[in-house]
Amino acid sequence: MTGFSVAMAQPVVSDVTECPEHWIVGDIVTAPGERAGAVSFSKGKIQQVGDASLAPNEGACVISLPDGAVALPGLHDAHAHLIGIGFREMRLNLEGTTSIAMLKARLADALMDLPDGQPLTGRGWIETGWPEKRMPNRDDLDAVAEGRIVILGRSDGHAAVVNSAALDAAGIDDETPDPEGGRIVRDRNGRATGLLIDNAQSLVAGLVDKPTREERKEALRRGADVYASRGWTSVHNMSVDAGEIDLMAELGASGELPIRVFNYLVPEALDAQAEKGKTCTDDMRVCVMGIKFYVDGALGSRGALLFAPYSDEPSTMGLQLMTGDEARPMMQKALDAGLQVATHAIGDKGNRIVLDWYWKLLYEPQIADHRWRIEHAQILKVDDIARFAKQAVIASMQPSHAIGDLYFAGDRLGSERLKGAYAWRSLVEQGAIVVGGSDAPVEQGEPAIELHAATRRFALNGYEGPDWHPEEALTEQQALAIFTTKAAYAVFREDELGRLAPGYRADITVLTADPFRSSWEKVDALMTFVDGERHEGRASQQ
Repeated sequence: MTGFSVAMAQPVVSDVTECPEHWIVGDIVTAPGERAGAVSFSKGKIQQVGDASLAPNEGACVISLPDGAVALPGLHDAHAHLIGIGFREMRLNLEGTTSIAMLKARLADALMDLPDGQPLTGRGWIETGWPEKRMPNRDDLDAVAEGRIVILGRSDGHAAVVNSAALDAAGIDDETPDPEGGRIVRDRNGRATGLLIDNAQSLVAGLVDKPTREERKEALRRGADVYASRGWTSVHNMSVDAGEIDLMAELGASGELPIRVFNYLVPEALDAQAEKGKTCTDDMRVCVMGIKFYVDGALGSRGALLFAPYSDEPSTMGLQLMTGDEARPMMQKALDAGLQVATHAIGDKGNRIVLDWYWKLLYEPQIADHRWRIEHAQILKVDDIARFAKQAVIASMQPSHAIGDLYFAGDRLGSERLKGAYAWRSLVEQGAIVVGGSDAPVEQGEPAIELHAATRRFALNGYEGPDWHPEEALTEQQALAIFTTKAAYAVFREDELGRLAPGYRADITVLTADPFRSSWEKVDALMTFVDGERHEGRASQQ
């Protein structure tokens, strides 16, 4: 991304071979609201924290941070999809597409290099701001790729546009019924437009060969490398297939996993994982924490489940992807096995439903320290905000969603429902545990962008939008906490991760500039440490 071409002096580093002890000297944030001038670590653990007068032992390796740079506790992305981040590097990436015309041009370029008969898949388009003021459809794709199967996912992963060849190959016509939890979008004449929402995407899944084991492993490796280079030290990895755990463990064993990965598996993996409970490799690089469920879809594709119709599409109130009769027995099984539950809920009705499920399963029987989560918690009824703290439910939220959605959320919801939208500050001040993520590859997965969004709550170009409630922005300390101390708590690691203190693991993020004192495009990663192992950041690789 061009905004991150940061030029600056490199850190001064003494000889790092066979160092018994490492020191970082400079501007160091040890925890939200706490600073130091020096920190030392050895054997993967923090040893000393203090001011710059602390004297390194003989033979220690010293990293003197350049002016402006800052060291932080290792940053967690508390909601991302690691394999999707890797596949974004390997497939047609439609991020940055600014019109249907550009989408067609990118599609044409990609088709030139595609072997005959091979379907083309891609992801990353989002129609916000396009001059055509609509989503793409089958006719747009047919104009470029008639006869070639094309499947292009929206950035949120909750919708895809396909061409006529794909519809025909999947047996989808104007009479095909909507699948449960999905919608085949049709025009006013009843013709399928090529847009498939949520579970309707499964109708074309069989048209594309599943990635091989080696392709999945390579995607995980690339995703981890990308994330380390951007400054993340841990990721809470969502909707993970069980087979990916062994692949990550293999990468870790061969020294190819530069981040920690806390995994939440797909529901299909529940039975097998329930026999094991939570699991973790000895080095805490690959852990299975729980199971990820979905109650609804996304706001942008109008799949988020609302109490009242969408303001800009009164014919729909969104989609419920799972019923209580389906969800509660599985959640009870996870609870009995000691697994966390993390449930995707975006709409106000979707969030109410999940809070009610959790109430029955956890609050009424007084289950302590469960640390169950609601992923996104985007649109809330105002009187549901207090329930997160009362029920000890973690709100796992993604600040960058707010600065992207502000272009269309008002149209979808109207001003009244925006009062409970992206309500980070209200949740924190009412006592809820809020953790911060990016939802990459839905969003870019940049720490600088997430911290900008959390504290400034306006788009990267300065746009705020009407009725956007700037009072819901977080303070600097609150924003850092959702990516450090609170995120560590969410994976039961608050005594090991999330702060720089003696005895804690030496997970450290070093940035080129203080993200709260600099504009987002001037902030990039110089390096990270995980268990004291150094990995070069993107700014050091340029």
